Amino acid sequence: MKGRVVLLDQVAGRRAAALMVDGHLADLLIDPPETAGPQPGAIYRAVADRPMKGQGGLTLTLGDGEKGYLRAAKGLAPGTTLLVQVAGVAEPDKAAPVTLKPLFKSRFAIITPDAPGLNISRRIKDEAERDRLLEIAHATMQGAPDGHGLILRSAAGDQPEEVLAEDIAAMRDLAAAVMADAVGRAELLVDAPDAHLLAWRDWAEPTPDEVEDRPGCFEASGALDAIEEALSTRLRLTGDAFAFIEPTRALVAVDVNTGGDTSLSAGLKANLALARSLPGALRIKGLGGQVVLDLAPMPKKERRVFEDALRRAFRQDGAEAVLAGWTPLGHYEVQRKRDRFPLAQVWPGAHS
Repeated sequence: MKGRVVLLDQVAGRRAAALMVDGHLADLLIDPPETAGPQPGAIYRAVADRPMKGQGGLTLTLGDGEKGYLRAAKGLAPGTTLLVQVAGVAEPDKAAPVTLKPLFKSRFAIITPDAPGLNISRRIKDEAERDRLLEIAHATMQGAPDGHGLILRSAAGDQPEEVLAEDIAAMRDLAAAVMADAVGRAELLVDAPDAHLLAWRDWAEPTPDEVEDRPGCFEASGALDAIEEALSTRLRLTGDAFAFIEPTRALVAVDVNTGGDTSLSAGLKANLALARSLPGALRIKGLGGQVVLDLAPMPKKERRVFEDALRRAFRQDGAEAVLAGWTPLGHYEVQRKRDRFPLAQVWPGAHS
């Protein structure tokens, strides 16, 4: 299977999407069970519950027994009604993290309430195309509520005017309707996007060579074998080198091994291979929070080389992550946003 292929299927009655690049699994999405709790991207009308003393945060009632947690909630009194968007996945038995700055995303556009302005993705370099997009954006955003802004995503480049205008208008109108619906009891206002919608929205750039949506396409394409490998704690690196990625309640532990390679540069080669592979592996596995790397032995003078490679890999992946640095024991720590449910929890038949 050559090229960039998007597979849309169902697994145990739930929607799933896989992105295959030259036959390798590059990304994976699956709808979590209905019992999984608030999902990233969902928008709620929430009611402030109680402040968390010493933390500066506030718990929120989201409706239907669901709870949210808002950081930096100074000045919000209990009982206040507000609009929030789920910003990530909660740890087990904890409230879902939310933000007061919801975003309304589509394939080509992002509407930003309370952040005015018209912006074009920096990935679109051609000045004539940027001017064309700006004209379309300006015309379509006429009549939007004051303070609502627009970002045109990189996938908008070279799209027909009528396609872009329709896409922007749909998000513009949805944002206006939701932001005007701030009074009432706590309830869900906008569902989180399902796996197929996320794939259509976020895998549009670069344009896929093929989109396959026939039932059973996961099995026919070999994607199921790649997913089984992703469910394993073992990650193949380069040559004989491998790593184990093992989540615990407190953190994700990553252990790098050089295998049968006993050369002087074995440790550096294995660590650099991990740096290139780690962001994608964490994304596919749905892992985040504190990530501790127990790297293969390498000279301290090579640490900068490793750090640069890891920083470059996370930047290319687009993950929201903080590279915290080295511990006194020589481990390397990363803090990655929990933006998905762990694959081992949501994949049917898997055991975390």
